[in-house]
Order: sequence, then structure tokens, then C-alpha cells
Amino acid sequence: METQTQLNISEPIDSVEAYEFEPIQGSPMLNWKGKRPFQSTQYYPVQLKETYGEEINGWRNKIYWGDNLQVMSHLLKTYRGKITLIYIDPPFDSKAEYKKRIELRGKKVENDRTAFEEKQYTDIWTNDKYLQFMYERLILMRELLAEEGSIYLHCDPTAGHYIKVMMDEIFGNENFRNEIVWCYTGPSSPNMKNFPRKHDTIFRYSKSQECCWNPQRIPYKDPNQTLRRAMDGGAGIGAEEVEKYRAQGKLIEDYWTDIALAVRSPKERIDYPTQKPEALLERIIQASSNPGDLVIDCFMGSGTTQAVAMKLGRRFIGADINLGAVEITTKRLLNQAADIQKSTAQGEIDTRQEGTEDIQTYYTGFDVYNVNYYDVFRNPVEAKDLLIEALEIQPLSDGGIYDGEKDGRMVKIMQINRIATRADLNELITGFDYRAFERRQEEHPTVPVEKLLLVCMGHEPDLAAALQNEVLHKLDIEVMDILRDKSKLEFKRESKAKIVRRNRHIIIEQFYPMNLLQKLSLMEENVEDWRELVESVKIDFNYDGAVLNPSEVDIPEEGELVKGSYPIPDDAGTIRVKITDLLSESLEEAVE
Repeated sequence: METQTQLNISEPIDSVEAYEFEPIQGSPMLNWKGKRPFQSTQYYPVQLKETYGEEINGWRNKIYWGDNLQVMSHLLKTYRGKITLIYIDPPFDSKAEYKKRIELRGKKVENDRTAFEEKQYTDIWTNDKYLQFMYERLILMRELLAEEGSIYLHCDPTAGHYIKVMMDEIFGNENFRNEIVWCYTGPSSPNMKNFPRKHDTIFRYSKSQECCWNPQRIPYKDPNQTLRRAMDGGAGIGAEEVEKYRAQGKLIEDYWTDIALAVRSPKERIDYPTQKPEALLERIIQASSNPGDLVIDCFMGSGTTQAVAMKLGRRFIGADINLGAVEITTKRLLNQAADIQKSTAQGEIDTRQEGTEDIQTYYTGFDVYNVNYYDVFRNPVEAKDLLIEALEIQPLSDGGIYDGEKDGRMVKIMQINRIATRADLNELITGFDYRAFERRQEEHPTVPVEKLLLVCMGHEPDLAAALQNEVLHKLDIEVMDILRDKSKLEFKRESKAKIVRRNRHIIIEQFYPMNLLQKLSLMEENVEDWRELVESVKIDFNYDGAVLNPSEVDIPEEGELVKGSYPIPDDAGTIRVKITDLLSESLEEAVE
């Protein structure tokens, strides 16, 4: 039986005055069609959903599911000017769609289709929209950075030249530190008419001239020859100093050839598109932060930055708009925390900070938040198609600024999983066919030149008026807030489960993730072992009615299945079970 998603959304709470930003001082400026200043933002509320591990020294790490523009706007209230290091691996405008292979954990399902590929995110943009997207987020990152802070931006040749000029404008070209070239190897097509592209670029900028910096070194390839040359060259190195320099190693330069792709490490590989190797983040985090410093990656992906930060004793914040990334990162951080606990208990990690006798502190606890109540669409890549189908919009295929037509109105679907703001109108304002507007006005002076339907998930109250004020011609604008006006629309099929208490155990007898079954073309009666469809089971045996704090976390290794039966502790109170399927969609139920 299919049920409808009920949307209980409130307006943003705990509002504060708009944040104002200092004017950008950099002299070089990149211009694009529709470039608009980004001078302020507002506070967005968040909701704590899950808690793992203990608070250490008054701190618990933070993971956010939501648009990172809203996440960073939320963080400004507490962390403005307090972030030591930002690393981001944002979309590259690569014109590619990144997919993840979803595969059943077993082979018992009576169906030929046991795997499929699902889009994780799409990196297809119009150039102007991509540049505005990056511009707004980089300004927020500058506001979050401490005076001694640094930002590392990972990109490739597709948009790197634009990004470089943009960062000069925002951070000041005097704060440009490095253009790091990360070289790697891999298979290449023999039919290419180019030199194989085997490097990425990482731009490093600081907030000011006084930035945190720890030189990094690697062993000499031929220490005897290198040191002999230094001695012969009159560098003043005596024989007794040779061993000292040999032990220190060679200063790492701005081209890195010693770090392989993550896919080449079976121990690290988790099959997430664009996953970066831990060694890359280890070098960056060690170079530009110290133990206990705060590190942020707001294009989190598979959680490499967060996992490495935890391992190196840094505090961290992460964010991603894709719920699959949040679930993958949660699993990875739980494993990392367990490894740290095991290694420190067995004395395998030297917990003294380098160069001191201070004991290293590991911040292994973390919270998971939603931003601004918008948890309707698990995968924003699919959201537009779901809306077009649910609202019976006639889609358009001309690649223009509109997403479709409905009841004589041109339809524009605004940002997914966050409220629509005046800044989001930029694509429409710059993309309108003003020549066509002029012709229509001449033909029918009293009739609006365009009828529009803006579909959004929450919006600023003056959205329609703001759009009209930017356009000289008369428009007929209707705003549909699907969180308010269409709360009974069915966007997804809810999962079902049968969970019972028996013999002092919680037993999951059946679980039917309806969206996953639909993608597999699989009927409920053909599911022989529901555990093949499950990524994890988490149980809070003393649920407080608001935040899941699981004491039972069942996340099996690859090829294994969840247990399905869990002993109830003697001090159990209200019990809540969360089952997450292979699509990262979850069902939560209280057990009587």
C-alpha cells in the first residue's frame, strides 16, 4: 500500500539580522552574464537528527545535509572568522553525470536485475550559472576563515582559469599562495587527439599574510647523491649534519607525483564518484592546520576530509546536499572512530603531538543535522523530474531557462531542498528573451508579456515582486510553494517494515523499501531476504522523542548482511529503529 509524504514545514526560526560582508578588495575581476553582487545572507535554522559518540572538550563534530549556501549562512552566527582550514572539491563544470552502482548484498532475489546505477550528482551547468554558484559560496567561505586561515580549492582545467581570477577578486591576489599540481596515472584512450589529461589543480589562498603553515617533507629518492651535491655546492653542510638532513627529508614542492588515485587503494576505495585519496588530504591538513583546529569541507562527498581530520586530531564540519554522501560519511566516520579507539587502546598510535610531549586529542563524536526542514527529496538530482511528474508539467526540451509549461504558464522550478530567494531569480532575469517581450508589448500593450509559474520549496515573501521590479515589462507571476500549497502531493513511496519484540530482542522480520524495489522492478513477494536491501540498522534504546542517539549500530562490511536481531539492554526505555536501504532512504519506527 502506497502512502503519501506528509510535509510539515515551518518558516525559518531564530532569525537574526542579515549578515553584511566587507567589500571585496581584490583588483582583478571576472565578469559573466548576470553577475550580481552577494553582499548579505540570512540565518537558516537546522535540526539535530542523530548523535554519535562522546563530546570531547566541549566539542562534537558536525555533519549537515543541505545546500551548503544555507549551511554556511547558518554557521556564520557561531563560526565567523574561526575556521583555520577550508578544503573543497566542488563541481568542476565537467559536463558529466556522476553515478554510483547500487548492487544487492546477496544473490537470493528472484529477479534478473540485481544492480543499477543511480545519479549521485550532475555536473552540467551553463557557464554563467556555475560561476555565480561558486562566487556566492567563496564569499561565504572568506567570511568563515580565521585571519590565519587558508582555503584549498580543488579543480581541473575545465574551469580552473575562471576560478583563479575569481579567487583573486575575493581573497586578494596578494593572498594567493600556491597553484598545486597533483599528478596521477591511469589508463588512457589510444584514440585521443590530445595529451592524456592526468593532473588536477589545487589553488591555495590565505585570509591574510599571517597564515598557519607547517612545511611538509618527504624522503629523498637518493639521499646520498642529493646531500653530496649540497656539500659540493658549498652549502656548508658538514658530514655530521648529513644524517640530520637525511632524516628530515626533502621539502615538498608545488607539484605532487607521489599520491595515487583513491581507486588504486582497495583499502580506501568505497566506489563514490570523485573520491579523493586520504594521503592528499593528510598533506593539506597537516600543512595548514594544527591539532585541535577547525577544518571545513562543505562539498563533502565521501567524507575523506572529515575522516582524515578525525585521524589527525582536528575538529571538523562537513556538508553535502546529497543524502547518500551523508550516509556514506556517517558510516566512514563510525569506522574511523572505532579504528582510533582500537589503535589507541593497543598503543599502536603515538598520541604525542609532533615535537612535544603533549597528548593528542581525538574528536571522534559527531552530530548529523538537516538544514531548514527540507528533507523531502533524498536525491536532488532526481527532484526536478519528480516535480514535473507530480505537478503534471509539460516538459520542454529546448534547453532554455524554463523547465516546462502548465496551464498556459511557463514553469521555472527553483532551487531544490531550500527556500527560494531573490538571488535565485538571477537565471531568469538574465535569460529572458527581452526582444520577444518588446514585440508582445507592442502587439498587446495591456497584456502581460509572459505568464510565469515559479515552483519552490519555501520562498521569501516578496519573491514575485522582486522579479517584477527587475523587469521593465509587465509579467503575470504565480508562485507555487509545494511545501504549503501542495502538501498532499506524492513524491515518493514510503518504506514498510515489520519490527517486533521477542525474547528480549528487537527482531526485524520484514523490510520493504518501496522506491528501491521499484528501481529493481521487484515485487514484495519476491524478496526472500530483506537484509540484501539494507545498508544499515541503528537502534536508540532510550529515544528522547527528537534526536536519534543509537547505541546499536549495525553496518556490515561489503558482502555481509545486517544481523536483524538485537538484544534489548536492561535499562531500555523508548526504542526507535532506523533502517537505511541501499539508496540511503530510511524508515524510522518506534517499537512498543
